Amino acid sequence: MADPTDKNKPSPSPAAKPAKSGGLRPDFASFAGLAVAMAGIVGGLLLEKGNIQDIAQGTAALIVIGGTIGAVLVTNPLPVVLRAAAGLVDVFFERTGGAQAVVDQLIHFATKARKQGIVSLESEAAAIPEPFLRKALNLAVDGTDLQEIRKMMETDIALCEQRAEAEAKVWEAAGGYAPTIGIIGAVMGLIQVMKHLEDIKEVGHGIAVAFVATVYGVGSANLFCLPAGNKLRARMKQATLMKEMVLEGVVGIVEGLNPTLIRMKLEAFNPQPAKRPKAAMSPKESAVSKAAASESSPEPAGT
Repeated sequence: MADPTDKNKPSPSPAAKPAKSGGLRPDFASFAGLAVAMAGIVGGLLLEKGNIQDIAQGTAALIVIGGTIGAVLVTNPLPVVLRAAAGLVDVFFERTGGAQAVVDQLIHFATKARKQGIVSLESEAAAIPEPFLRKALNLAVDGTDLQEIRKMMETDIALCEQRAEAEAKVWEAAGGYAPTIGIIGAVMGLIQVMKHLEDIKEVGHGIAVAFVATVYGVGSANLFCLPAGNKLRARMKQATLMKEMVLEGVVGIVEGLNPTLIRMKLEAFNPQPAKRPKAAMSPKESAVSKAAASESSPEPAGT
């Protein structure tokens, strides 16, 4: 039988919903950029009365792709190459978890810690899905020194930057090797052409086909490999900024700062803070505002 005194007990405050960080959405800039580039190149070819079959050479593609992959594997350790290949997801997709959701979650933690003490965050900290925030908040709950927290989390940020930079350099290396491999393919094609100099028509056709490998090398480098490396580097900067914002929020919680002050501090990291609804004006304030507006408006000119 339920205890009637339980009705008088205050219900516990609901926990803040964790910020969603695992969702992905297409990066339309990447898809549109590739589409526009390919449309421009193929459109120019067709306007010059060319044929798509002129640049559709499987042998040239095999030489460029195979040679570039081999050079990249020689340059970088295999785990880094595999991470870079998996990082293509970040080139064509972006995370849906916004900075504002993280700010709201940190403000919830700051408010609760200010009222009930930082130890009250222990159960919620263990359930945070984002590893960086979970680690920082657990260190704070465990009573770790503030300077030690900052040092450990800044080390984590630096290591993540190094890993992301290594992945971006894999694609930059591929962009550097591909044009050279394309030249090798063109030279190999010319060698085959020189074996049949007796037929001048075949020589002209063979030379045209030989240079397709150069087109593949230069095109793949400047339309895909180098842009992919730069996009991964841009993603790294966004992730670093988010982690720095989280670190400043946790530091503010440990210092016991006012949640409003923490929010103002964190919103500096967010280029698009959430718009807050304006408070409704009282009838007296509305009347004063209208009177001030009528006094400041110019009088109509006499006729």
